[in-house]
Amino acid sequence: MARGLRDIKRQIKSIQNTKQITKAMEMVAAAKLRRAQEKATAALPYSDKLKEVVGSIAAGTQGISHPMLEKREVKKTGYLVITSDRGLAGASNSNILRKVSNFIAERHQSKDEYCIFVIGRKGRDYFRRREMPVVEELTELSDSPTFGDIKAIANAAVGQYENGKIDELFVCYNRFVNALTQDPQVDQLLPMENIGGGVSVASYEYEPSPERVLEVLLPKYAETLIFSAMLNAKASELGAKMTAMGAATKNASKLISELTLTYNRARQAAITQEISEIVAGANAQQ
Repeated sequence: MARGLRDIKRQIKSIQNTKQITKAMEMVAAAKLRRAQEKATAALPYSDKLKEVVGSIAAGTQGISHPMLEKREVKKTGYLVITSDRGLAGASNSNILRKVSNFIAERHQSKDEYCIFVIGRKGRDYFRRREMPVVEELTELSDSPTFGDIKAIANAAVGQYENGKIDELFVCYNRFVNALTQDPQVDQLLPMENIGGGVSVASYEYEPSPERVLEVLLPKYAETLIFSAMLNAKASELGAKMTAMGAATKNASKLISELTLTYNRARQAAITQEISEIVAGANAQQ
């Protein structure tokens, strides 16, 4: 009985240590989540203005064309998939990876019909295990990524479209709704069809020409959209991690309460047994 009590007490101590860790991770994730939300919000005015200028040029200039605006025959598709480097984030990674896998399975019969650009170790390992064609990868991003961190892989994905190696590009990520909800998205990034629709035409003067300005701005706009998706995915990861660690902390507290009750009952039973033995021994001596 004494050994059983020691085992229960040791288990309670172990769960208390785990609870301290999960609580600390929850608080850290909450602090990082606030910063990630602020960063995602701060990036919106730039992307909105860039979209306004690009849309104004596309809508207001007759006869203007650009490969990134024109739909063409699809021979090969690119997917830029954003995941995290680490786990402990609930179903955040598995949800987006499952959605991407199903999307690819529905649209393609052969691995030659698509290629994957992946951000995050979880996504990279997932696709490698299934021998899916990963052409570019990026790992070890911080919890507060900058545009410079993802510029190389964004430029590679957009560049392959411009060079005709792929004919459409999708960006796949978890869209942040709130700390409890992350919505897996597979959005078409290229070609940018109807980008000028619904945009008011502003009276800009372009130097040297609208075509040249559009040629420079469109790749930057596409890369900006990828960065915006990255910030959304990072906020989703931190929100999922905060929620998962909060649930783990609550479960640890519940388990500690149950084990403490078991320990007290076992200890009471042991004391009662000892008293019974003492009384029995005293009666035997009379």
